[in-house]
Amino acid sequence: MTALTRTLGTCYYPEHWPEEVWDQDAARMAALGLTWVRIGEFAWSRIEPAPGDLRWDWLDRAIAVLGAAGLRVVLGTPTATPPRWVLDRYPDMLALDAEGRPRGFGSRRHYCFSHQGYLEECRRIVALLADRYGTNPHVAAWQTDNEYGCHDTTISHSAAALAGFRDWCAQRYQSVEALNRAWGNVFWSMEYDSFDAIGLPNLTVTEPNPAHVLAFRRYTSDQVVRFNRVQAELIRARSPAPISHNFMGQVTDFDHFAVGRDLEIATWDSYPLGFLEDRVVAEDAYKRRFARQGDPDFQAFHHDLYRACGRGRWWVMEQQPGPVNWAPYNPAPLPGMVRLWTWEAFAHGAEAVCYFRWRQAPFAQEQMHAGLLRPDSAEAPAMAEAAQVAAELAEAPQVAPAPAPVAIVFDYEADWSWAIQPHGRGLGYFGLVLDHYRALRRAGLSVDILPPDTDDFSGYGVVLAPGLMHMADALKTALATSGAQVLLGPRSAARDGDFAIPVPLPPALPGLDATVARVESLRPDCPVPLAGGGAVTGYLEALEGGAEVVLRTEAGAPVAMRAGTLTYMGGWGDAAALDRLVADLCARAGVETETMPGSLRRRDTGTERFWFNYGPEPVEIEGETLPPAGVLRRPHQ
Repeated sequence: MTALTRTLGTCYYPEHWPEEVWDQDAARMAALGLTWVRIGEFAWSRIEPAPGDLRWDWLDRAIAVLGAAGLRVVLGTPTATPPRWVLDRYPDMLALDAEGRPRGFGSRRHYCFSHQGYLEECRRIVALLADRYGTNPHVAAWQTDNEYGCHDTTISHSAAALAGFRDWCAQRYQSVEALNRAWGNVFWSMEYDSFDAIGLPNLTVTEPNPAHVLAFRRYTSDQVVRFNRVQAELIRARSPAPISHNFMGQVTDFDHFAVGRDLEIATWDSYPLGFLEDRVVAEDAYKRRFARQGDPDFQAFHHDLYRACGRGRWWVMEQQPGPVNWAPYNPAPLPGMVRLWTWEAFAHGAEAVCYFRWRQAPFAQEQMHAGLLRPDSAEAPAMAEAAQVAAELAEAPQVAPAPAPVAIVFDYEADWSWAIQPHGRGLGYFGLVLDHYRALRRAGLSVDILPPDTDDFSGYGVVLAPGLMHMADALKTALATSGAQVLLGPRSAARDGDFAIPVPLPPALPGLDATVARVESLRPDCPVPLAGGGAVTGYLEALEGGAEVVLRTEAGAPVAMRAGTLTYMGGWGDAAALDRLVADLCARAGVETETMPGSLRRRDTGTERFWFNYGPEPVEIEGETLPPAGVLRRPHQ
């Protein structure tokens, strides 16, 4: 694969600061060694303070000032923050939550993806923006909107969503009789006599029909794809610069692979300390251990996921540089962690890492969110670490990505299915996949993440595909014939495309004589020990069949079964159980592993090997003592 140049950037809001400081800021950015500056994504009210009153002059000057300093601009479309006058024009454009309450004006992301009037307003402002700056020599990349799905804003229960969903159902099922059969609406007399009778799956007395919910989740995801595609096509017709969108951590409400197909670059916003407190499910002792470093695997997982969404091209558009403002607790990073997070992204193939933000805001909602500069323009602690990375990049400016020896299949629809029917409190697809990813990382492995429509797994020694609730026949065949050691389950192929239990019973994999006869969810304090070490927690399936038994409970019941290269795991293994499976599969595939000491993690590029110490204590590796927040880089073939 072609080597990529590694660059740094920042996020800047010229509309927040007096114009006389723009030149100083641009000069300081350039002196720091930054290449990219993202601007504009929240600036609609300054671009168009009233309908048709377009004021480009300040944005023209800001782009010119940044460009004159040698900086390259990422220009964001401002559609995540429609001004008040847009809402006055379309008072029904707000999304409604599951209780039917409007998501009101006064912050951001206050729109429903299904609202046609707002989509047309976005079409207009994006076309005007791209017309003006599409060939500007300083605008070197674009960003559509900002953080689709942030603040739980993907799913809307508005009148626009209801009308759109009914039409979507009519297009998908063609007849209401076919919909009734697919959803099993004979149950509880839920049958419809027309598409206009279908409601949204909220405010039901008890849980709604899971097939109904899954269909609505698919519709909602399609609306995000449509919304993004409109913007991407408008920009692409007017500008040669690549188009990106900044995804978020553990936001799974829409299919990011589908959105990524309309982009040249996938980016994401990395906030390791905020995510640890807000999104990582772990014991308090674990969170205390990593409170100032972040989870050792959460960021890396998303690096690999969004590299797949970008088909190899990806950035970190927002990198946490200090305390954030939005998590339950917001500590400062351990000294050295901003540098570690930056280098880890580059080790996973990032082309750019941009720090959020240049200067801490003295007003509004993000006053407590640190930047590279304090509000008084003095340097914040992360400035020195960014400068250190910039100096180091001068000696190692390029990265040569390389395929990993192992892969994980990730499916957004599987996440929706688990959320619709978790069967046990706290059980979810994302957590299951992350646990498997952690096991691969503990074994010292670099990992590729692949979408569920992958049809060629050649080159991989091991492929993990846990929890894929629905598996297309093409995917089953591709995995079974890949030649890789494949691990599936639990709940793989447990439902058909409309959320019914298929017959033959799952997993119904080619050549694997194993059947899930019964399923149960376990209390967190009732793990089932495995013979030889480890345990099943959370979810356990009773397996029948003549396939080879790989793992058993201490009582002798089969938990993992194998035929040829296919292994099915009928339970959610704990760390010890997953480590056993990974070691076994890699040994069978001839993939070299090395157990990582402490909280050390390793990642290979085409020419380098990196080690990152996430632990609060030093670690001995390669004849060196790597301190907390330490990064070691060595040539590697």
